Amino acid sequence: MSQNDQTFEGILLIDKPKGITSHDIVDRVRRKLRMKRVGHAGTLDPMATGLVIILVGKATKASQFLMGMDKTYEGSIVLGKSTNTHDAEGEVTAERPVPTLTEADVEALLKSFQGDQYQIPPMFSAKKVEGVPLYKLARKGKEIEREARLIHVSSFDLDEFHAPDRIDFTVSCTKGTYVRTLAHDIGEKLGCGAHLASLNRTDIEKFKIEDSIRLDEFEKLGTAEINRQLIPQYRAIPSNVVK
Repeated sequence: MSQNDQTFEGILLIDKPKGITSHDIVDRVRRKLRMKRVGHAGTLDPMATGLVIILVGKATKASQFLMGMDKTYEGSIVLGKSTNTHDAEGEVTAERPVPTLTEADVEALLKSFQGDQYQIPPMFSAKKVEGVPLYKLARKGKEIEREARLIHVSSFDLDEFHAPDRIDFTVSCTKGTYVRTLAHDIGEKLGCGAHLASLNRTDIEKFKIEDSIRLDEFEKLGTAEINRQLIPQYRAIPSNVVK
């Protein structure tokens, strides 16, 4: 059977490169598989890299179930500069001196963000208000009131502190958490400002980055190799979710 005649089905783990959107990945997988029924289970900002779950065929029905899973990220925060997007792709809005910090200070600071909390989505985000993505309003220089939503940070660990101004971390959190807003809030708590410099998603509960495939490598696969890459639904999703 040629790829033109093949109907694929299952869960595909893609290692997203920097600079493209999650929807870009869906489009490229659609073209590769020659199928329209392809979706994703959770976005990553263009600046971010790492694990994206792509759903193919009947597995698209499981999107809501998979999007609710907790995520783990590795990243870096730069202190002393605030940006309008809360990450390195935005315009610098303020520069302030960084206080003298020890490794113990930084560890305690990150731990203070663990637990339940309300987070206000950033203006530069895909969240919609009355059907309009916030980033479209932000690009016009508009800022509107956003409703805070409950998130949970289960762990926020210091990997390395590059004194005086860079923090390498690992964070595990619930669906809907903006890690770049955590970075911004850390800077505000210190009084010096901060932004997210890099972000890589490594885990979505049972799904691991080491089991993923790079997008460019996937696009080179033949039919048999694609089928080997797809995770059957029954191995990942409860039987009552997809029928």
